[in-house]
Amino acid sequence: MEYNNLLSKNEAGLLIVTINRPEKLNALNKETIAELSELLTEAEKNNDVKALLLTGSVEKAFVAGADIKEFSNFNIEQGQQLASLGQKSLFDKVENLSKPVIAAVNGFALGGGLELAMAAHFRIASKNAKMGLPECSLGLIPGYGGTQRLSKLIGKGKAMEMIMTSQMLDAESALKLGLVNYVVEQGELIDLGKDLYAKMRKNSMQAISAAIKAINASDRNDVNGYDIEIEEFGKCFGTDDFKEGTTAFLEKRKANF
Repeated sequence: MEYNNLLSKNEAGLLIVTINRPEKLNALNKETIAELSELLTEAEKNNDVKALLLTGSVEKAFVAGADIKEFSNFNIEQGQQLASLGQKSLFDKVENLSKPVIAAVNGFALGGGLELAMAAHFRIASKNAKMGLPECSLGLIPGYGGTQRLSKLIGKGKAMEMIMTSQMLDAESALKLGLVNYVVEQGELIDLGKDLYAKMRKNSMQAISAAIKAINASDRNDVNGYDIEIEEFGKCFGTDDFKEGTTAFLEKRKANF
């Protein structure tokens, strides 16, 4: 499927998705959010897609933020609708996708860009990456889940400080805080994503999907995460991957998932 603001290619089951609005430093506008949502829906259904890698099209920007021109004249109701629609159609969808999503942060990930990266299952960054939630400097707060996900990733106190001061983190600081998993040279970023995917592909993708659901349940108030873990653990016993994995272990060979 063709998109105006996205590029994608499937490399051995890893769908590399590039946000491609270079003239706007890949800022998220309504069209890009809608396209990403549609792409995720299609990727979820596509058996040839095992995992996704999100990145930006220019060296200095993953996603530099939201497209402010689109909402600068909004009223209260319109602002709430903007946040609600964005969270439901994209950011929550990224977080709850049954297939692993890696955010490869190259350059600026600000505002909605950092919120998109935080919605991914984990993050890797290039050394030139800069991350922050500067919405308070615009008279706003993060509206795409940033106030919730940042505190879970780096702790409440540091999240408060980052948001209230509009502080921007460099890649090494983000690594120390646990906001990203790895930092590498920019030219090595996509290869690192591919290497991580290769490690995952040695395991059961069905089990990984179950793990995503169970881990995400720890953040929900409407369910008991331990109960979800028990449920997903039990479901694994009914899969072909469980049979292959345990048989391979007993036969002292590598599993063929």
